[in-house]
Amino acid sequence: MKNIVIIGCGQGIGFATAKLLSEKNHIIGISRSHNAEVENLNINFHQMDILSGNLDEINFPDVIDGLVYAPGSINLKPFNRLSTEDFRNDFEINVLGAVKIIQRLLPNLKKSESASVVLFSSVAAKLGMPFHASVSASKNAVEGLTKSLAAELSPQKIRVNCIAPSLTDTNLASQLLSTTEKREASGKRHPLQRIGNAGEMAKMTEFLLSENASWITGQIIGIDGGMGNTKL
Repeated sequence: MKNIVIIGCGQGIGFATAKLLSEKNHIIGISRSHNAEVENLNINFHQMDILSGNLDEINFPDVIDGLVYAPGSINLKPFNRLSTEDFRNDFEINVLGAVKIIQRLLPNLKKSESASVVLFSSVAAKLGMPFHASVSASKNAVEGLTKSLAAELSPQKIRVNCIAPSLTDTNLASQLLSTTEKREASGKRHPLQRIGNAGEMAKMTEFLLSENASWITGQIIGIDGGMGNTKL
């Protein structure tokens, strides 16, 4: 049984991942949002804002085998309406939160025989998409962090990979999918003609944490219905 820490397990992709992995692993979940369904999972849950919370209050296992950082943001505005605070907030949520937890748990990850870190980017980091300037900037930073850490931590046999979804059916994206018309239009923008779901992201996360991915590190893996590499 592996010890896996999941940040952002209260909803969306993080929750789906916690639900999937809790069946066979010891999960330590951290989220600023509380989902009543989390209580039904076999996990050690802590309600905490990763940016402002004191991680020393949590009694982490001595050995950590997996770390998943799933918080995200969707702050879509025309560039001239984005404030420097918008850019700062997206960077803190997507990048600095990941940096904070990785630095805190690095000694624990080094003690594992097969440690794996999974971060999350976005298809918007690869494609030029209007109104995504702030999100794209921070997610590109996540991808740079992924590749840099993969190189730096490989001597310790710590793998670092990143999943880059397109629009996924989660609470975070609820405003973009609030009507049947919006949902259908969003699906049609993808070559595979639909949006993604959190379970698909969870299964890729499970794979990247497993021994089946033991020779994979430094990769940005697009789960995006073909949007990142295929034209309609």
